Amino acid sequence: MKNFAKLILFFSLSFTAFFVIAILLKFITSWLDLTRIIPIETRSGENFAEAAWIALPAALYFSILLSLNYSSRRAMSIFTAILGTIILACAFSAGASLGIGRTEALHPVFKPVSPIKAEPGLIVSRGDTSIILLRDNSDVRGPRVVSIPGRPLVYQEVPIGPNNTILPLPAISLGEDFPWFLRSIGIDFTLSAGELKSRFESDYLSFAAYAFSLILFLSSLCFIMELSQWPLANLFIGALVFRSILTLETFLNSREINVLIGSYLDGRVPNVFVTPLVFCTLGILTLLFTLLTRMVRGIGRKSRRSTDG
Repeated sequence: MKNFAKLILFFSLSFTAFFVIAILLKFITSWLDLTRIIPIETRSGENFAEAAWIALPAALYFSILLSLNYSSRRAMSIFTAILGTIILACAFSAGASLGIGRTEALHPVFKPVSPIKAEPGLIVSRGDTSIILLRDNSDVRGPRVVSIPGRPLVYQEVPIGPNNTILPLPAISLGEDFPWFLRSIGIDFTLSAGELKSRFESDYLSFAAYAFSLILFLSSLCFIMELSQWPLANLFIGALVFRSILTLETFLNSREINVLIGSYLDGRVPNVFVTPLVFCTLGILTLLFTLLTRMVRGIGRKSRRSTDG
């Protein structure tokens, strides 16, 4: 009971922290995208509910991963670790989804972004092509000088018309873009959030089945935290496995794969429950594997003791 109480506290703090951090990151990236647009236009702030939906799968993945690692470091019973993580993750995901659903009708939390002005002479570039704006950046069709590699400078007084094709103004460079690995993780979390949101809005039973099956599969991977004697190494291995599961989730949710798996089931399972069925099957098989390995280890230890005796 004491270990379970510690697990409750740790999971609660982890889920809340990652949920808030993911929401803040969503707002920050949205603001950065807005400030890179030329011309800058006033636009409403990101809706809190949209950011919260994207934060939900991220908080689930990270909190489950850290909770399994925490239970392993504390030498908790594997049944306590798995069952406790499943119960807590289901409770928090249900509570968060219901809370997000109540905020859908609210107005955006943050005020609109104010326009950004730049003096004439602003240089924007994309690759080797540069454009020098000769007027205020709010005048998107104002005169400009275009520099294209291998060609002389082009002056466009009125960059529209039959002989002047207006070139789209590139985004302002505010530093290097994020590495593809990080961007791919964000894309997959966004797709996962979209799946959760669509299921929640269409049928709560479908949402509950999907969330429970995903949590069951993730929690069943508790054995990864015991692969080596170094908890940090196990945590990195678990992170790689969880990243693969996130990719698998996106793969299974694609319409083509969903219909393909459903065709093998001869229509006995509705398409909306195909992905939850796959996750539940994988989770149960993983749990059986964990139990069998535990039994083999226990038999091996008993045989060694009897031999030594």
